[in-house]
Amino acid sequence: MKLLALLILSLWTSGAIQAANPAERIALWPGKAPNGDGTFEDWSKQMEVFLPPADKAVGAAVVICPGGGYIRHVTEREGYPIAQWLNENGIAAIILEYRLPKLRHLVPLLDAQRAIRLTRANAARWMIDPQRVGILGFSAGGHVASTATTHFDDGNASSQDPVERMSSRPGFAWLVYPVVTMGRFTHTGSRMELLGASPAPELERLYSNETQVTSRTPPVFLAHAVDDKPVPVENSRQFAEAMQKHQVPVELLELPEGGHGLNGCKGPLWEQWKAAALNWLAKQKIIP
Repeated sequence: MKLLALLILSLWTSGAIQAANPAERIALWPGKAPNGDGTFEDWSKQMEVFLPPADKAVGAAVVICPGGGYIRHVTEREGYPIAQWLNENGIAAIILEYRLPKLRHLVPLLDAQRAIRLTRANAARWMIDPQRVGILGFSAGGHVASTATTHFDDGNASSQDPVERMSSRPGFAWLVYPVVTMGRFTHTGSRMELLGASPAPELERLYSNETQVTSRTPPVFLAHAVDDKPVPVENSRQFAEAMQKHQVPVELLELPEGGHGLNGCKGPLWEQWKAAALNWLAKQKIIP
């Protein structure tokens, strides 16, 4: 019992319990969710919105895509604690538990695009600048985020749904030990869940996001340990090289160790990427 009490106290002081109480939950899709192939499915999952105190808000927002190999969502490490940290720095946080693909390759992207549009649609109410809505992804969530960063549209002006009239282009992206490619350096488990064992070459290229960078790709910050085995650092290096080729602002923080998940999402290296990401965001003039 004493050990349990200490654990509960530790969770409370770390903010994990407080972070489980979002300011708002909002349905991602009104009714059925599109699968991208003309079919729809029942989907009642809600985005969790965490807003900073009004007197600390800087007007920026981040849609968070936790990792989990496209088979689960690691929100306990890459969701709620991140939302609390963002709020502490005046940034609104939206946790997105995107649909797991199960070979439906468009589904995670559609959910990420919808989350960005929804955030913009609620910008005035949440005291957010719609031009400063970014996306953050870890591991397979980094593939969701890097896909949303390279596959976007300006909205459908003729849609009856006002949310769909909003642009899905992020204002910026943070990618932390992300799966980016579906090619040589991919995370095989994530590719299997998204595309299957032997995807068509054109589909593999479509979701190898280092090949999808253009001059319209928004600014990106990446962080990756050089000793990451499941998701090699080449995922981030290739993406950064593509960004440089197209002269789009990019910064890659290569960490000397930590492996995949940076020592379990804690410790000095974990804090290093967070500090560097905020500094980079300030250099981009997205936050003070």
